[in-house]
Amino acid sequence: MNFETETNDDTEALLPNRRRNHSTTIGNVDTVSYVKQNDGVDGAVPLGSLNTLSSHFESLDYDICENTLLLKEAMGRGYPFITRKSIARWFIFLAIGVCTAFVGIFIDISIEELSDIKYATIKKFLDACSTKECMYKPYYVWLGFNVFSVLVGSLLVTYVEPIALGSGIPQVKCYLNGIKMPRIVRIKTLAVKTIGVISTVVGGLCGGKEGPMIHSGAVVAAGISQGKSTTFSFLDLSIFTYFREDHEKRDFVSGGAAAGVAAAFGAPVGGVLFSLEEGASFWNQSLTWRIFFASIVSTFTLNIVLSAYHGHPGDLAYAGLLNFGEFAKLSYEIFELPFFVLMGAFGGLTGALFNHINYKITVFRMRYIRLRWMKVVEALTVAAVSCTIGLLLMFNINDCKPLGTDPTKVPVQLYCPDGEYNTIASLWLQVPEATVRSLFHDPIGAHELGSLVYFATIYYLLSIWTYGLSVSAGLFIPCLLTGAAWGRLVGLSIKTFFPDALWCVDPGKYALVGAAAQLGGVVRMTISLTVIMIEATGNISFGLPLMATLITAKWVGDFFNEGIYDIHIHLSGVPLLAWEPPPLIYQVQACAIMSHPAVVFRTVESVRHIVNVLNRETYNGFPIVDSQSKANPSADGVKSSGRLRGMILRSQLIVLLQNKLFNVTMEDWESGKIDMKMFRKAYPRYPTIGEINLTEEELRCVLDLRPFMNPSPYTVQLTSSLPRVFRLFRALGLRHLVVVNNFNEVVGMVTRKDLARYRVWKHFGRTGVEELKISEKM
Repeated sequence: MNFETETNDDTEALLPNRRRNHSTTIGNVDTVSYVKQNDGVDGAVPLGSLNTLSSHFESLDYDICENTLLLKEAMGRGYPFITRKSIARWFIFLAIGVCTAFVGIFIDISIEELSDIKYATIKKFLDACSTKECMYKPYYVWLGFNVFSVLVGSLLVTYVEPIALGSGIPQVKCYLNGIKMPRIVRIKTLAVKTIGVISTVVGGLCGGKEGPMIHSGAVVAAGISQGKSTTFSFLDLSIFTYFREDHEKRDFVSGGAAAGVAAAFGAPVGGVLFSLEEGASFWNQSLTWRIFFASIVSTFTLNIVLSAYHGHPGDLAYAGLLNFGEFAKLSYEIFELPFFVLMGAFGGLTGALFNHINYKITVFRMRYIRLRWMKVVEALTVAAVSCTIGLLLMFNINDCKPLGTDPTKVPVQLYCPDGEYNTIASLWLQVPEATVRSLFHDPIGAHELGSLVYFATIYYLLSIWTYGLSVSAGLFIPCLLTGAAWGRLVGLSIKTFFPDALWCVDPGKYALVGAAAQLGGVVRMTISLTVIMIEATGNISFGLPLMATLITAKWVGDFFNEGIYDIHIHLSGVPLLAWEPPPLIYQVQACAIMSHPAVVFRTVESVRHIVNVLNRETYNGFPIVDSQSKANPSADGVKSSGRLRGMILRSQLIVLLQNKLFNVTMEDWESGKIDMKMFRKAYPRYPTIGEINLTEEELRCVLDLRPFMNPSPYTVQLTSSLPRVFRLFRALGLRHLVVVNNFNEVVGMVTRKDLARYRVWKHFGRTGVEELKISEKM
C-alpha cells in the first residue's frame, strides 16, 4: 500500500546534521551512540525500505496559538458563546453518526443488490451446464463480472484519488497521530472510496467494506465539522468557523472513525475503543462521551434503516454491516481454554506470515509496479485469478450436501445428485460477510474437512495478494473469513477425534475463535477487537476466551514482526511517533537531535526579508527573537540566534502577507478588520508564497509580528534528554519545539522527524533502537 505524497513549498524538511557513528549494547537491548556528521539527506534510499523516513510529510498544528488576536476574541465572547459552542459540538457528533450510517447503508445495499444479480446470473449458467465441456460459459460470465467491477474501482483509485487505496485505516491512524496526510479527508476521496469498495466486493476480490467505513467516517466528520468543502470551493456554508483548526478537527475525525467502526460491526463501544487503541493520540473524558454518542447514533440509524430494508421494520437485530448472526449457545468449558490459546498462537503465526509475505509483495509493487496502467492490470489479474480458482475448486472437489441445509441464496447443484448442492459453491458464490456467517452457523456436517483446508489455504493466499492492490478494500473480512474456515476445521477435527469426551465442542464456536485469532494475528489489536467481537455476537460471556485468544495471537505475532498497518506506514516513510520514547537512550540530548542554527525573525521585520526567507526556506515554524538580539556563541559553544520572544507559523505569515497587514495603525485594529476570521477563512489550504503578489512599495514596508505570534511557545534546554523531549512532543501534540540555552536564547529546533528518526525494533525476542534515514525520493 503506497501512501501518495505531494511535494510543496510547505514541506517540513528541518533535517538535522548528525548521523549514527557506531553501535553499543546496554544490557540485552541494542542501542546506538551518535556523533555529528554532515551527510545531510539520503536521497538514494531504495523504495520499500523500512528504515527510511520521507521528507515530504508535514505535521498538523495541534498546539493552540494563544496570540493577542485569540485572547481578545476569547475574552470578548463570554460564557454564552461557550455554551453555544458546546451545543454545536454535540450536534456535529450527532450529524457525524447519522451521515456515517447512511454512507454504510448505501454501500451495503448497493453491494447486496449488485451481488444478487451477479450470483443469480452465474447460477443460471452453471445450472444450464450439464457437461464439463460447457463450463467455459459460466466461467466467462463470472470473469466478466469480476473484471468489469474491479476495473471501475481500480481506475477511480489509480487515476482519480490514490489516497482512497486500501482500507484507509493506516492513513487515519497517521492523521490522528499528528501527520498531515494529503487529501485524506476530502469529499472526492469519500466518493472514490465508496464506489471503490462496492466495486471491489462485487468484483469478487478478497476484501471487505468494514475497514473502509472507518476512513469514510473520518471524511464525513472532517467535512461536517468544517462547514465547507475544499474540493468544491464554492461549498462554504460559513458555519462552525470556530472549529476550523487542526486540534478541533482532530477530535471530530476521532469520532468519525469510531462511528465508522460502530456502523461496520454494530459495536459502539468497540468503536470508541478502536479510536482510542489504534488512532487517537490525545484523549479526554468529554471527548469520550461525544465519540460514544456518535457511535450509538451511527449504529442505531443503520439498524433502523437496514431492518426496514430487509422487511423487518423496527427490528434492530440487523446490527452493523457485518452481522455475525445470533449464536444459540456460546458456552465453553475450562478444558477448552488451552485449545483457544493454541488457536491464538496459530493465528499469531499465520498472521506474522501474512504480514511478511505481504511486505515482500508491497516492496515489489513499490519498486516495479509504479506506472498507473500496471497497477490497474495487476488488480484485474487478481480478479481473474480469484474467479478462476473458485471455479476450479467447485469443479474438482466433490462436496455435496442435501438441500434444505444450504446457507446461500443461490445453491448450485453443479455435478451433485438431484436434491443436493455443492458446498464449495456456497462458500464462493456469495458476499464474504455471508460466507463468514455460514461458517459460524452451518450444521456440523455441512462441510468436509478437505473442503475447508483447500478453501482456507486459497483464500489466505489470495488475501495476502489482494491487500495493497490499487483498489478500495478492507482487511477485516478476509482475515475473519480465513480464520473462520480453519477455526471450523479445528472444531470439526476435535469433534472427529474425540466424539464422546468433548460433547460440548461446537464447530461454529471454534470458527469464531479462529476468526478472532487470524484477525488479531494480522492487525495486532486486543481490547477493541475483543469488544467488537462480543458486540457483534451479542454474547458477553464469551469475552474471556476471545481475550485470551487475541492476547496470545498478538504476543506470538509481535515476536516475529509488526502489525500489518504499522508495516505499511513504515514502508511509506511516514514519521509516526510511538506511544513511548525509545528506551535506554538518555545519553542523547536535545543538542544532538536539534536542527541548528534556527531560522528566526525579529519582532518587527521587513516584508522583503519575510518574503525572501519564505521563498528560500521550507520550514513551517520560525522563532521570534528580540529586534536587538545578536547571534552570539553561548558558554557551551552552541551559537544562539537571539533571546526568544515567541513563535510564528509559516501559514500565519502567508495570511498576513495575503491580507497586507503592513504598517498597521490603531485605526486598523479598532475597525475590526484584523481578527481570527482571516486565518480560519484560509484554513486548511493556505496559498503558497509564490501566489502572493506584492508591489515594490509593499516590499519596503514592515510587519509587526508581536500581535500574531505565540508569545509562550514550548521550549526545552539543550541538555534535555531525548526521552524527555519525546514525551513533551507526544503528550502536547507539538509540531515545533524550541531549544534554548540558559539565557533563553534560541539555539535550535526539534520537529517530528527529528524524533521519529529513532525507532525501536523488535525481532525474535531482541529489542534495539535504530536511527532512520531521511529521503527526498519516496
